[in-house]
Amino acid sequence: MLQGIAASDGIGLGRVMLLEEHSLVYSDLPPADPKAELLRFQGAMETFCKNTAKQAELLRRSAGHKEAQILSSHIQMVSDPYFQGEIEKRIAEGQRAEAALDQICQLFIAMFLASGDDMTQQRAADIRDIRTALLCVLLGLKEIEVTKAPKGTVLVAKEISPSVAAGINPKNIVGIVTEIGGRTSHSAILARALQVPAVLGLPGSTTLLKPGSFVIVDGTEGQVIPEPDGEVVQAYRQRRARFLRRRRQLNKLRGAPTQTASGETYGLYCNISKPEDAEKVLEEDGEGVGLFRTEFLFMDRERLPGEEEQFAAYKRAAAVLGDRPLTIRTLDLGGDKALPYLNMPKEENPFLGLRGIRYCLQHPEILYTQLRAVLRASAWGNVRLMFPLISTPEELWAGRALLEKAKVELTAQGMAFDPHIPVGIMVETPSAALLADVLARDADFFSIGTNDLTGYMLACDRNNPQISGMFSSLQPCVLRTIRHIVQQAHAHHIPVGMCGEAAADALMAPLLLAFGLTDFSVAPASVLTVRNFISHWSLAEARLAAEAVMAMDTEEEISRYLRQRPETQPL
Repeated sequence: MLQGIAASDGIGLGRVMLLEEHSLVYSDLPPADPKAELLRFQGAMETFCKNTAKQAELLRRSAGHKEAQILSSHIQMVSDPYFQGEIEKRIAEGQRAEAALDQICQLFIAMFLASGDDMTQQRAADIRDIRTALLCVLLGLKEIEVTKAPKGTVLVAKEISPSVAAGINPKNIVGIVTEIGGRTSHSAILARALQVPAVLGLPGSTTLLKPGSFVIVDGTEGQVIPEPDGEVVQAYRQRRARFLRRRRQLNKLRGAPTQTASGETYGLYCNISKPEDAEKVLEEDGEGVGLFRTEFLFMDRERLPGEEEQFAAYKRAAAVLGDRPLTIRTLDLGGDKALPYLNMPKEENPFLGLRGIRYCLQHPEILYTQLRAVLRASAWGNVRLMFPLISTPEELWAGRALLEKAKVELTAQGMAFDPHIPVGIMVETPSAALLADVLARDADFFSIGTNDLTGYMLACDRNNPQISGMFSSLQPCVLRTIRHIVQQAHAHHIPVGMCGEAAADALMAPLLLAFGLTDFSVAPASVLTVRNFISHWSLAEARLAAEAVMAMDTEEEISRYLRQRPETQPL
């Protein structure tokens, strides 16, 4: 049995089709005519854009609009004046088109990988895909195609690029295995959208899994079983049947309220990063947006977005959602998210440095522009505003003061907005948790960010493999902190939600219900799963489970107890 990363749920049984990469070897000799070479490159760009547009349309039909945007963004990237200009500059100086392209792509790849942020690092995968596709055009090579793969095929590759994924037929491809990639990679996102079981990050898989050999791909557990015997095959066929039955049962929850077995109702919202993601919220039956990460509007560009551009983005999301809430988090920079064009100073410990609301308050002109845009968008829907990484009451007060200034100015200009727009905060620092009673006096709602809160409470970097095993929201100190935050929110009669990964954890569900959480915000693809495991618990049973858990001393003990509960078992 081989262990990788569980990236897309489900079980697939089939035969290996190995996707071998082109060598992409090119000559380093300078071109005889730089002007002709420039024309050759520009022709390759035109061909690339046409091919990519066709692939995006295929992906839209098979996976959806959001997933197709991954490929559409490749066209935007290569059309970027800086990207294209730097390549053409090198060609004019006497480099071959292939060498110039390669150098600029490697420059961007290194820059994105150095960010330390999962989402930014995915841009490196985009650039790798662009590099491969453009080099194939320049070298006259045919890109890898999977459209003719027979039924019962397991794709095995170093990496499944979006351009390759565009040709995947889910009726024929029963599993995906790659050497690199994780749950947030494009390979994982596309596999989940196509509902194909996938195990990623399995080193050596292209060597260990032989073409034509029979394998089992368990995308739920992250396991690959080469050449299983008949007994194992039969067991996994039964597990696959159970999984498909569970998926059908989840679909029955579409349109249903998010309720416990005893009838208590909760809000079940989604986390999004782009305005077009609001459409995915409706597709997946989300009840609104609990977190709009606006920093992605500021990325992959050379300057800050202006008020009109931001207003258009927020308005678009609000209009799509209608009466459903849209919670817009103000710019959350710093830590693992930096913008090159802002020339942010390098810090020894960026996670304890100038990040979140701290950065914005030191650069109030950036925050003020965003607040005006959010206020204007509030006239078009049920918009809520949220400040990130609040540590002190003074930070909340300063943010509110800027908001009031923006309201006065917009009123004087005759612009429409919701004067009573709710203003909440992310509770994700130990200081905010301990001061929850104070902060609740001036916040209209809380949203618990368990990713940062867990890291800060445990002084643990979840990306450090030497200690990442400690990182768990089921640690007793984290659970006590969450309970305290919720208690203080209730004491001050404000709603309290959660938008971290713990909100979609079946083991956390009874504890969050018992503590009194009022809403959950998760990835759109997790909506029905979360609705399902909430429905398994009555509030009385959840409180009994929480009482038992809060008397325990270790994460291991808590996790073992919750895993043994029948309510946490899959359908």
